[in-house]
Amino acid sequence: MLLVNLTQLPLGLFIPSLGVPELLVVLAIAVFMFGAKKLPEVAKGLGQGIREFKTSLKAEEKAEEEKPAERPSS
Repeated sequence: MLLVNLTQLPLGLFIPSLGVPELLVVLAIAVFMFGAKKLPEVAKGLGQGIREFKTSLKAEEKAEEEKPAERPSS
């Protein structure tokens, strides 16, 4: 009998990749939940939220680059 320690297996072994049938099921659930007319509005809002998140991250990185390095006083 072969015993396998589950903590040493890669996580990808338990989470298969999403294929076309799985994506169609997710899309069908989304249409059922939000309705066909509301779905484009939901997608637009999600896209705007992601875009704002990315721009805020870029602005934060830019601010860190512009800030001079503080030296500890001795």
